[in-house]
Amino acid sequence: MATAKKKGKKKVSGARKIRMKELPLFTRQLAAMLSSGMPLVQSIVALEEQTTSKTFRTVLAGVRTRVEGGSMYSDSLEEYPQVFDELYVNMMRAGETGGMLAETCERVASFLEASNRLRAKVKSAMMYPMVVMSVALIISTGLIVFIVPTFAKMFAGFGADLPKPTQMLLNTSNFIRAYWYIVLAVIGTTVYCVRRYVQTEKGGYVVDVLRLRFPLLGKLAQKIAITRFASTFAQLMSSGVPIIQAMSIVGVATGNKVIGKAILDARASVEQGNTVSSTLKNNKEFPSMLIHMLSAGEQTGKMEEMLTKLSEFYQEEVDTMLEGLTSMLEPLLMVVIGVMIGGIVLAMFMPIFKMTELVK
Repeated sequence: MATAKKKGKKKVSGARKIRMKELPLFTRQLAAMLSSGMPLVQSIVALEEQTTSKTFRTVLAGVRTRVEGGSMYSDSLEEYPQVFDELYVNMMRAGETGGMLAETCERVASFLEASNRLRAKVKSAMMYPMVVMSVALIISTGLIVFIVPTFAKMFAGFGADLPKPTQMLLNTSNFIRAYWYIVLAVIGTTVYCVRRYVQTEKGGYVVDVLRLRFPLLGKLAQKIAITRFASTFAQLMSSGVPIIQAMSIVGVATGNKVIGKAILDARASVEQGNTVSSTLKNNKEFPSMLIHMLSAGEQTGKMEEMLTKLSEFYQEEVDTMLEGLTSMLEPLLMVVIGVMIGGIVLAMFMPIFKMTELVK
């Protein structure tokens, strides 16, 4: 299916927030209105008036104006790619062409809500260790900058060499206090350079490779990407999007450049007449169970059904892994914090222990 000719795209401030919060609700409400027999333009007007986001209201006004001017709904959405991505637009176009726009909106709304739930679960699971480690770093820095110098004055009158851990801690404290601006500049520059590198195509790919190879978290990252692959592919096929076009969209929607590249590379083989399962079979990033179920779906003509089952299965796997990971991280973080803060405290008190031994 040929896509409409693209024109100048319009930028939208706060587009990510709109995609996360406003878009699923809008799509769900639009599906309900269209199912009740309400015309498309009238439905958009009603949703435009009740949305709480001024920016999204402006976007909907632009979409409505184009639809009123005779444009297809999907072509109107294409003017705002920051809000309506390629996956959303193509599913709407397929539903609009097949006369099933209401059903497609319902399906897309469910898909967006499921994607948001998955994202929220992952974010929630990762938030706890990040907060705990941040607090531990703040406490450790506070001890080094404010508490250690107090002990340094006391150690100055010992007249004996300090233990190496204590001396290293004092040197670190003195350096940070004397050259704090250099430390902050180095940290800031490093963070900036890393972020810029990650945003490049090569840097993003390297990060995703490391993410898949990282102990424990690598399996979780793989299952999350496979869940997105299966659920997105199933939604596109159920909406009537051609398989080649669907693979192009899915390759981007997985959220992992390594797995995405494998899907995009497989697309060329599928164009030559090969099956999806046979092209992905030799790629180690795709589990054997996924390949077998895809093959069964292709042989029985129930590809969409198999992809939906795979999505549900891997969603449960992700939920289980997130729960287990959270339970396992709690004691591990306690150990790390104990080593960090306990090591600093021990290094500060070692000279006192040594002085006690000398007195004895």
